[in-house]
Parts: sequence; structure tokens; C-alpha cells
Amino acid sequence: MRFRDQQIVFKQGSIGNNLDIPSANPVNYFDVVSSAVGLSRLTVDGKLFLPSAEHRKHAGKFPLVMVVPGSLGVAPSHLVHAETLVDDGFAAFVLDSFGARDVTSTVANQTQFSFAASAYDVLAAWQVVAAHPQIDPSRIGAQGHSRGGSAVMTAATRRFADPVVGAGNGLKAVLAGYPWSGHQFLDPGIDETEIRVVMGDADEWCSPMQVQGHCQAIRLSGGKATMRLIGGAQHSFDRGTDIVNVTEASVSPAAPTAYLDNNGAFIHPLGDVADSKLTDRDLMIYALKAGYGRKGARIGSRDGESELFRADMLAFWRRTLG
Repeated sequence: MRFRDQQIVFKQGSIGNNLDIPSANPVNYFDVVSSAVGLSRLTVDGKLFLPSAEHRKHAGKFPLVMVVPGSLGVAPSHLVHAETLVDDGFAAFVLDSFGARDVTSTVANQTQFSFAASAYDVLAAWQVVAAHPQIDPSRIGAQGHSRGGSAVMTAATRRFADPVVGAGNGLKAVLAGYPWSGHQFLDPGIDETEIRVVMGDADEWCSPMQVQGHCQAIRLSGGKATMRLIGGAQHSFDRGTDIVNVTEASVSPAAPTAYLDNNGAFIHPLGDVADSKLTDRDLMIYALKAGYGRKGARIGSRDGESELFRADMLAFWRRTLG
């Protein structure tokens, strides 16, 4: 059953209301940054949850946190995070990039739709929720997990965001849980957006070192980015479920970074010239042929790790969105 067809009601009574998001299916980042006229369009969706009537008496327009799932789509843990945020007085929007594309999981093949499409969905959703009469458009953040973490970090990058939402518009803050930083703009500037990364040093899906480098590049460009590394934590350590090996997972955390020029064109790791025709699949095939790919990777939590994540999450959103 698609997420939009499920009825989700939180304990305090907040009901998830479907919102349609006019988005697109870019083949790569160049499609978004430099060739947006020809984008293939589609409508994705998600559910908006508003705080209780008691919160509504006092709050005026609500700050909102967008929850962006990873490669397994919307999971119970994402709804737990959304409910925690709503209980704390935030509105929450849970984005589903998978249902409209008829995708259930990308763990075995991340190229079923592009990483650029995931980031585009985030900005398209921002445009819809920013226009909602009960949401404060100046206090919208995005919280992404795994592939969703990659999406929100790209959505905060001005070289990508400006062509979609316009200069000065977009996310106030970003919380990226265990993201993949295999695609990075040479100019990683984020202007006034603040980024927080929380990740385990035992992650088998994504490289903590690559993400550290990404955060440092953002800082060197004048942006505010912090990273908290959790000793011994696996990928998806916020799930609150036992650690398991996902045998069908196709991962290549040690593969070289693919950089993007100011036009959004990939620069192949073995070259120094940008090519607007290169796609995620081209780079995945390179990584496999170079021997970086492997099957199987673990996800899950040890005791206390999901609670640790939620505490960090709430502290960040209270400080940045107030």
C-alpha cells in the first residue's frame, strides 16, 4: 500500500493529511541547474501533521520539519521522529519520493531514480509547505536519513537550490542522518542555512570520512556545518530495531567522490573535465568495475542509540527553528 493510502494518526490526535507535490524526474544535476525547461514532470506526495489544538492556541504559524526517508522508503522510525516533533510543537511533513515512481526500495539499485531527483523533491515540497496558511515559511527545515540525508544536503546547496526556489529562498536548517556524500558540488556554499550531521563511525553504507570532508568544504566556503560522530554506531542507528545484515544492499562507501561543476555537470573521478551527459548510473558502473562495490551491509540500533538521535534532533530543531 502506498504511503498516501495509509491512514496515520498520532497518539495526541494529529492526522496525516496528504499533500501533492509537483516535482520532476531529472536525469542528473545538470538537468536541474542548467536544463530545467526540459525536465520530465511528475507529482510526488507526503503527509502533513500539525500539532494539537492546545499548541494551536498559542503558536500562530508553525515551524515545520520535513522528514525525508532513505533507501527503504517511509519506515516506522520516520513516523516516530515526526510524532516526536509534532508533540514538541513543530509541524512535520513526511515526504514519499517512492510511491509515485512505483519504487519500493533502492537498496539493491540506487539508480532507479537519480539523487538529483531526490533533492529536487525536497525543494518542490518546500514550495508547497511554505505556501500553507498554517506554516511559517521562514522556519522550515529538512531532516533526511541516508539517501534522504544526501537529498537534504544537496537541497541546501545554493548552486542546486537557486535554480529551483530562487536566491535567498529555501531551507533554514538541515539535519542529515548518516548521509552519503559521494556527489558534491565544487562550490558547496549554503549561505544562511545551517547543517547538522549525525552519523556512526561503524557505518557500512556511507563513508564518515567523505562526509567529514563535505562538512569541512562547506565550512571553508563560509557555511555553518557541524558533525557528530557516534562511536560504534551502524547505519540507521536511530531505527530502534536490532542490528541486521541487509544482504541485498549494494554499497560502495570507499568509492571516490564525484564532483559537480557550477552548471551541475559531473566530473568523472578519473578525469578533470565536466560532462553534462554523465549520470548516477555511469558513476555506479565505474565504482563497480574499479572494485569498490560489494553486497550486504548492516543497519540497526544498539541500546540507547535511537534515544540519543532523538535528543540531538530535538535540541537542533528547537535551536534553529525555535
